[in-house]
Amino acid sequence: MSKSAIQRIWFLSIFLCFIPTAVLAADEVVGHPLLKGIDDSFTQITKIIAGFLFFSVYGFPLIVLWLICGAIFFTIRMGFVNVRMFGHAIDIVRGKYDDPNAPGEVSHFQALAAALSATIGLGNIAGVAIAVSVGGPGASLWMTIAGLLGMTSKFVEATLGQKYRIIKPDGRVAGGPMYYLSKGLAEIGFRPLGRVLAIFFAVFCILGAFGGANMFQANQSYGAVKEVFPLFANYAWIYGLVLAFLVALVIIGGIRRIGQVAGTVVPVMSIIYVVAALWILITNFAQVPTAVGTIFREAFTPTAVEGGIIGVIVQGLRRSAFSNEAGIGSAAIAHSAAKTDKPIKEGLVALLEPFIDTVVICNMTALVIIITGVYNNPQYAELVKGSEGAALTSVAFGSVISWFPVILSLSVFLFAFSTMISWSYYGERAWEYLFGERSLIVYKILFLAAVFIGSVTKPQSVLDFSDVTFLAMAFPNLLGGYFLSNKVATDLAIYTTRLNEARA
Repeated sequence: MSKSAIQRIWFLSIFLCFIPTAVLAADEVVGHPLLKGIDDSFTQITKIIAGFLFFSVYGFPLIVLWLICGAIFFTIRMGFVNVRMFGHAIDIVRGKYDDPNAPGEVSHFQALAAALSATIGLGNIAGVAIAVSVGGPGASLWMTIAGLLGMTSKFVEATLGQKYRIIKPDGRVAGGPMYYLSKGLAEIGFRPLGRVLAIFFAVFCILGAFGGANMFQANQSYGAVKEVFPLFANYAWIYGLVLAFLVALVIIGGIRRIGQVAGTVVPVMSIIYVVAALWILITNFAQVPTAVGTIFREAFTPTAVEGGIIGVIVQGLRRSAFSNEAGIGSAAIAHSAAKTDKPIKEGLVALLEPFIDTVVICNMTALVIIITGVYNNPQYAELVKGSEGAALTSVAFGSVISWFPVILSLSVFLFAFSTMISWSYYGERAWEYLFGERSLIVYKILFLAAVFIGSVTKPQSVLDFSDVTFLAMAFPNLLGGYFLSNKVATDLAIYTTRLNEARA
């Protein structure tokens, strides 16, 4: 019997194990004692980690300062590579510099698609709606600024991921912050520190894979789907089972299968969403200048927002990090698998992610939310209070295109699905780093169980847990990035010199 057949049998067994829990949850999902206990556990864990991450420094949470200072440092240190090499990055993605014989598992485009499938998700739909409804329209400006600066953080991460990756005898790649923290810091004389940071990152990455990249996605996509298909309103457990099954079918195949699926799904779902947003903006073009003016005005002189201007900035920066993951280090895992022998090339590919994710797609969502006015409409106060961002965005699109909530629910589902399959790979690599390859079946079982749990727990607890686990990854990742930034800057200078000589 082949290895893939054995894996399929394992996953079939997993779903047979899910069924008893699903039946128990059928009548009163959220109220079941087991699920209430899980929800309470999330709350307690969240409080502990959040106490550190959101420690206030002159009104700014520590993690927000950590991310934005890192992005500013990298942008200056790399000579604004996010601006001057933007066009060249597009050429690389187009395949102009592809080498089919270069080591790796996926093409530049597939690596970008896999990474984008992890970032273009419900952060763009649900996260933006939450940011605007809580922080006001001005939050979108700070989200954009953070996205532009975060392009360089992504460049540094992906370059290091390529530089210190491990290519196994069978051609499979193991890479990401776990490896550049341990190997890279060892090269410059900080072996013990590198090892500790790598372990911390791997632990946080696994928690992030279970939380923000899995349970949050399942939870918010269920909220959008049930708005359009009321049949699911009392059967979250069925939705959770179906979603888990579909995720299982893809993650069996590893990064090659994920890259193939993402390379198809990401462009399709992004085009559908962007076209719909553009239609709303074009048909309401007269209101766009007013909306943009509101964004800039509220960014510096916010009204009715707790915390004033600092509150708006915090919401924007926090949601930007959650949406594009710049500084988090996760995307370096996907980019480490790209076929190239020049790490800088993949770093340049990676810097496009925050631009596409935050500067383009997030801003389209924000403008639709603002123009339609749903963010401050008392009629939807319960959605805002419950942090049901996907449902709020669905209402915004539906107020202009009556039939679009059905399409949006499909888009939300695809966004969630693509994020899950990419992050399953991220968590898998972190799990392998800590526990070895033989125990990966345990990780996959836990990951699929988290899909189901995310579908049936309360939104706020899942959202809070997602935030802290995602953001916690930034501490070991950026600290290592500071130490290794000279190596990246040196490689960039060499690459730029050779590129200019080739063009001459």
